[in-house]
Amino acid sequence: MKKRYVVLVAILGIFVDQARCQRAAPIKLRQTYELPAEVKGNFDHFGIDVKRRRLFATPEGYHAVIVFDLKTGKLLHKIDGIGKPHAVLYREDLNRIYVTDGDAGDLKIFDGTTYKLLSSVKLLEDADSIGYDPATKYLYIDNGGGDVHQTYSMLSVIDTTAEKKLADLKIDGETLEAMSLEKSTPRMYVNNRAKNQVSVVDREKRELVASWPVTLCKNNVAMALDEANHRLFVACRTSQIAVLDTQTGKEVTSFPITKGVDDITYDGATKRVYAACDGAVDIYEQSGPDSYKLLANIPTGPMGRTARLVPELKRYFVAVPQHDTTSAKVLVFEVL
Repeated sequence: MKKRYVVLVAILGIFVDQARCQRAAPIKLRQTYELPAEVKGNFDHFGIDVKRRRLFATPEGYHAVIVFDLKTGKLLHKIDGIGKPHAVLYREDLNRIYVTDGDAGDLKIFDGTTYKLLSSVKLLEDADSIGYDPATKYLYIDNGGGDVHQTYSMLSVIDTTAEKKLADLKIDGETLEAMSLEKSTPRMYVNNRAKNQVSVVDREKRELVASWPVTLCKNNVAMALDEANHRLFVACRTSQIAVLDTQTGKEVTSFPITKGVDDITYDGATKRVYAACDGAVDIYEQSGPDSYKLLANIPTGPMGRTARLVPELKRYFVAVPQHDTTSAKVLVFEVL
């Protein structure tokens, strides 16, 4: 009788553990947007229109931005005429779509209803990552560098209302990547991949004010900010996220992730860090400014490392490029 009781308790414990794991799952796949077979090449950054429920995706080799209806998952439109789409910003108040084109070296501006090209702002080739300041409506774009045979890159300031360039800031290093802007100060942080450091810029003075070395990992490409706790997350392709104190510029800790990261997000409401890597999403929980615990490693697909968290919709989107005979797709996860 005692032996049977022990066995029953053990079995019950297994079911309890399984139920606890299921409840603890941070995201769950709810929908898949299938793309036509001709959509080839890697994806870069997503854009989002929360009000009209649209998702903008950037398959670079397709030379277009594709627009999805978030309610139905259907492909609404294909915005043609973009050599190499990288990043997308949607301004709800103006109903305008802003797209960086790496091939043309410009920022293209489209009507949000007709998708007609309205104007463009000339930059240098490899116009890529963006950072947006909603207070000033200024858009910051990294461009130039190695693709135009320069040892430095440009950080250009665009007035998205006037649709014109205001300034260029030269930063030593042939490759700049993701950036994060603080709301409470004029500082912004830029991943200087060529130098394996973080370039700190004063947006009001339009000056480079500091350079912080990243020593805990290499090939820093993605970035996220926890402004409340003064922590900057710098994600590297060599399977690590370095955490920097933005008050001192010093690295305080690091934690491992899957190789091939391209996008990371910090969600202050849930205290989670999402890292979209090659084939998986790693999700960490923050219990303190310098303490992080892995919640889940969620499989996605080969090179599925372009992602966007939309807290307002409780959705996390991951783009998986075409591979072998499998067409490209966008995975839609519910945030639990």
